[in-house]
Amino acid sequence: MHGLHSQAAARDPLTTRRPSESPASSSPRLRGPRNRLRVTRPRPAPSCFPSPLVGAGRSLQGPRSSSPTPGLQPPLHPRGPLRDPAAAAADPSHPPGGCKSEPPRCTETPLLPQRRRSPSRRLFGRAGQEEATPTQCATMPPDGAAGPRSSPLCAIRRSPGQGILPQEALCEPPLRTRSLVTSSVFTPAHSGGQVSVTLKLVPQAATMPFGNTHNKFKLNYKPEEEYPDLSKHNNHMAKVLTPDLYKKLRDKETPSGFTLDDVIQTGVDNPGHPFIMTVGCVAGDEESYTVFKDLFDPIIQDRHGGYKPTDKHKTDLNHENLKGGDDLDPNYVLSSRVRTGRSIKGYTLPPHCSRGERRAVEKLSVEALNSLTGEFKGKYYPLKGMTEQEQQQLIDDHFLFDKPVSPLLLASGMARDWPDARGIWHNDNKSFLVWVNEEDHLRVISMEKGGNMKEVFRRFCVGLQKIEEIFKKAGHPFMWNEHLGYVLTCPSNLGTGLRGGVHVKLANLSKHAKFEEILTRLRLQKRGTGGVDTAAVGAVFDISNADRLGSSEVEQVQLVVDGVKLMVEMEKKLEKGQSIDDMIPAQK
Repeated sequence: MHGLHSQAAARDPLTTRRPSESPASSSPRLRGPRNRLRVTRPRPAPSCFPSPLVGAGRSLQGPRSSSPTPGLQPPLHPRGPLRDPAAAAADPSHPPGGCKSEPPRCTETPLLPQRRRSPSRRLFGRAGQEEATPTQCATMPPDGAAGPRSSPLCAIRRSPGQGILPQEALCEPPLRTRSLVTSSVFTPAHSGGQVSVTLKLVPQAATMPFGNTHNKFKLNYKPEEEYPDLSKHNNHMAKVLTPDLYKKLRDKETPSGFTLDDVIQTGVDNPGHPFIMTVGCVAGDEESYTVFKDLFDPIIQDRHGGYKPTDKHKTDLNHENLKGGDDLDPNYVLSSRVRTGRSIKGYTLPPHCSRGERRAVEKLSVEALNSLTGEFKGKYYPLKGMTEQEQQQLIDDHFLFDKPVSPLLLASGMARDWPDARGIWHNDNKSFLVWVNEEDHLRVISMEKGGNMKEVFRRFCVGLQKIEEIFKKAGHPFMWNEHLGYVLTCPSNLGTGLRGGVHVKLANLSKHAKFEEILTRLRLQKRGTGGVDTAAVGAVFDISNADRLGSSEVEQVQLVVDGVKLMVEMEKKLEKGQSIDDMIPAQK
């Protein structure tokens, strides 16, 4: 889904000390809940910094001042503004040696977590809240940049306060934690010479909601007051949702309580790219596509090439109907893969499901998958039971889904409670895999090295049908209807939910002026070597079917087989310096 990162901030005098001070003299203490920060210092000696509480004409919040980062205003120094040196010298409480021209500064040392956790446990919820080492201040470079980032904030402690001083968070832990301190409120409590600072440590992409955030108090406001600003958005939802349509649908909800605002939130939070059209909405349950059909139908029609509300989807999982596919040149086709998603009837979808539901889906899925035999005999591996190294190895091998840092996933609520009740099941030779509770209840994958797409598709169809039969016998068939086919979380995956793809070397064809046109005519799409939003390494592309809805599984894989075979022939001709103009196909 892409994380959002905080920018470098000016040093905050509220949490600083003189370089000459020893750590023991001003070290913050570590107490209380791990998601709060407290800076504790002894009562200040008389100096040039009087208390802001006694300064005539000065509010506690203080004046706003410029900052290198928009929206960040350093708070008023706890000892008040600098006094005029001459006036201070006449004050009997003035310290010997005269005024210091600057408030004390912090010794910059990297902020390190007190204990290590695996990335999946650091990402979300309570498990993702890190402790800071006392007496340390954060200095962290932004992504892709060298040099320190000055973010002076130390230690963790929750403390009630009296005054309230709005201030953006200035601290960011190491990037490897994938967490940061987000906007919060400084709450100075002037008591006994102590100054307490309250901050909240939350995951990366912190501005994204991690669950359904909409309540019924919104009905107290007029629809035009609740209508989102979509003026700069480029997604299918933003094209369809008008103020009138919002007014018509906003007070509706599905039987499980999924609302219009829950449907559109991911598209509101993610405007998209000017040249990349995203969907911009999700379903929270099977009924979402019915209750909010006035929104979903035009989006589906726009996304799936004019698929009308009256059209009926075709399903064909008979692998024997596929022609060819076992003769793709392995010198060019490095690996083959077919995947799809499935939703279990009777449960809400990942953007909306509760912890109990998610765990029930996992339990049901594990029982079904562990009953498979023969070539499909395998084992389930829950994410919570894996080490960081085991997870990363599976991700690098393209077996396991990556950690959910995409704003598209975070804003939809699919990453809540991560990694609770998520995992991967695979057969003994890792050629047939099932992801549990990622974007959909189940993601079923068949894969192997080389270009034998026929065998990959056979295994896919046979294994998928076996799984479906087990779920039916348990009283939980997959969500399906004759209009939408298999019902999944994202409208882009409705129908077959299938993506059949190969990793293929196209060093010359990829540089050809008509490469994109050829893909369009073949009804194929390309991704980088590592999948969506990645670059092609060594001219290796992930080529797959562009269609999901309105055509069958066999038809979609057939397009991949025929199209890839043609492109490999084009690549061979270009290697010899020959023209391929006579090979460019008509639009399929």
